[in-house]
Amino acid sequence: MVGAETPADRGSMAGMARPLWPPEPPFEMPPARTVRVAGRGEFFLRDTGGDGEPVLLLHGWMASGDLNWCGAYGSLAEAGYRVLAIDHRGHGRGLRPLVRFRLADCAADAAAVLRELGAVPALVVGYSMGGAIAQLVARDHPDVAAGVVLSGTAQHWQDPQTRRTWKAMGALGLTLSLAPRATWRWGFKRVGLPENERTAWLHSELMRHSATDMAEAGRELGRFDSRPWLGSIDLPFATVITTRDEAVPEYKQRALAEACRAQVFEVPLRHMDIVTRADLYNPVLLRSLDAVRSSVAQAA
Repeated sequence: MVGAETPADRGSMAGMARPLWPPEPPFEMPPARTVRVAGRGEFFLRDTGGDGEPVLLLHGWMASGDLNWCGAYGSLAEAGYRVLAIDHRGHGRGLRPLVRFRLADCAADAAAVLRELGAVPALVVGYSMGGAIAQLVARDHPDVAAGVVLSGTAQHWQDPQTRRTWKAMGALGLTLSLAPRATWRWGFKRVGLPENERTAWLHSELMRHSATDMAEAGRELGRFDSRPWLGSIDLPFATVITTRDEAVPEYKQRALAEACRAQVFEVPLRHMDIVTRADLYNPVLLRSLDAVRSSVAQAA
């Protein structure tokens, strides 16, 4: 019938309703490389190269190296550091081994990559889940760490409210497995992120994650507790406390700083602001790195 709507027309109209924005990153990223470690696998890494002091950036849960640290790459490189950022297992372009996700394995991966590159000892920076991994690097692989900066993180997530959240990890893994695009789209709406050309890259990066590993990483965080051993680690620490953090309360960050005798720096940001407010976060991060470097030099 003349004028009738065909399936092709409907597909075209749907395309008009949801434009196909190219997933272009918001910043120029450092060169990417694959680092092969015998007996462990191949690891995706951002590496600015050069002769500067190496800084290894460890990202948080449901992020990747780029999602967590893209706002900091430039500032750290301009300060003279060799910036390294790894994607953890199941996250982004990270390793997909046929075993369950474990934070201790992520720490061992990070240490193995640093050794393979000959970039030891490095300054290790961990944000959120990456902070838990950084604590495990300091405990299990102290030879690779000159000092540690922890930010937006804690010694544990054992409080009742957080434990209730971790119990929902099975449902999260199921929904991400069955409908990943719709689940991430719903998450965007819940936190007030519009669906447009600026968030297309973010959405596409989240689609790289393993749903199973996301859920298991959440359970691992629920099991993590460094209180029995953190105070015994003999490395210089600094903390960058995100004082408006709604995900990791300020009091937990301060308890962490006290436990590891860290030099304390503060920035008035929420948990997800470190990229969008890099102008506030990066100067404080650089001061914390300077403080750790000074402590290393004094101990030498």
